[in-house]
Amino acid sequence: MAVKGKAKWADIPRELQDPLSYAVSSRDRSVIDMVNAAVEHRQVMLAYQPVVPAQHTDKVAFYEGLIRVLDETGRIIPAREFIASIEATETGRTIDCLALEKGLATLAAHPELRLSINMSARSIGYGRWTTVLNKGLSRDPTVAERLILEITESSAMIVPELVTHFMEELQGVGVSFALDDFGAGYTSFRYFKQFYFDILKIDGEFIRGIAHNPDNQVLTAALISIAKQFDMFTVAESVEKPEDAAFLSAIGVDCLQGYYFGAPTVRPTWLQDGQARVSA
Repeated sequence: MAVKGKAKWADIPRELQDPLSYAVSSRDRSVIDMVNAAVEHRQVMLAYQPVVPAQHTDKVAFYEGLIRVLDETGRIIPAREFIASIEATETGRTIDCLALEKGLATLAAHPELRLSINMSARSIGYGRWTTVLNKGLSRDPTVAERLILEITESSAMIVPELVTHFMEELQGVGVSFALDDFGAGYTSFRYFKQFYFDILKIDGEFIRGIAHNPDNQVLTAALISIAKQFDMFTVAESVEKPEDAAFLSAIGVDCLQGYYFGAPTVRPTWLQDGQARVSA
């Protein structure tokens, strides 16, 4: 028998039982609602960040197209603020479709541009995403060889066999693939040997401040060695300081990406003047 005057645990509001979990859950629901609303009204866009050759940083090898959504106030929200909440949902698939659609349209409009677009391995085989891709590739025969699809390490490991088959099929028509955030996840080297990614992007956790971090210097050198063994092009992410750029260039990274060379922008100069300044 319950003691009079004392509430049962089940009668206590959830926010008082576990305030931290409740706050996280409420935040996630708010984020999902915001993204759903933006998707419904197609209030999405790409922000473009340059990826530069380590030995010729005045040129651009390619751009990464990063999805952005607009909230109800018109504020531009970067993917890092919502992607974890929606990646495994139907909204995540729709976001991938919209990012690809906008990326393919940009490639068609700028024939000198090479562009990478992020996707989740969960979108492989998703009907709408496949339709968007096939339509874009058939519209312009040069698009396939200028398109790079980026898949995060953690996403690739969800369905590794499906990813390898998917890559083999699209690489046959000229599409390239980048393994994003490498080092942040738990890639099994048994699968790594089968993936045949064209580009390996080293996670920023190892790159920020690398010029003064001996541990990250050793780890990054090892990742570069792995990439070279499998004939993969390397990109260092989150390069923010000149001394880090100089160190990475000296140890053999192929390309550099980060705020030191340009922040993501929805209004790159080439989109304004019609010229895609991309090196051959």
